[in-house]
Amino acid sequence: MNPSEQIDQLIVGLTDWRGKTLASVRKTILEADREIIEEWKWMGSPVWSHDGMIAIDFFEGDKINERALKNLIRAAVDYNQIKLKRKAPAGTRAKVNKSKKR
Repeated sequence: MNPSEQIDQLIVGLTDWRGKTLASVRKTILEADREIIEEWKWMGSPVWSHDGMIAIDFFEGDKINERALKNLIRAAVDYNQIKLKRKAPAGTRAKVNKSKKR
């Protein structure tokens, strides 16, 4: 089973507030950047990444501002790409994708 299928299965199995919240947050994350990759790590936790991990915690009763969440995700991707460019040896920097204009 691939990570996306594992996340689907997790959402279906969470019958309380967590399933609905995870489904909503997942949709927002994937809409924020088309190149985000879904992963399955850390003892059954869904993780999203784009040139590095994007990690956010939510708790019961939290109100989620979708526009602010998308902006936060985009900022995290930009930060990851800047870090990646700094670490890349001089000869490979041209190969690192520039972030898309949003």
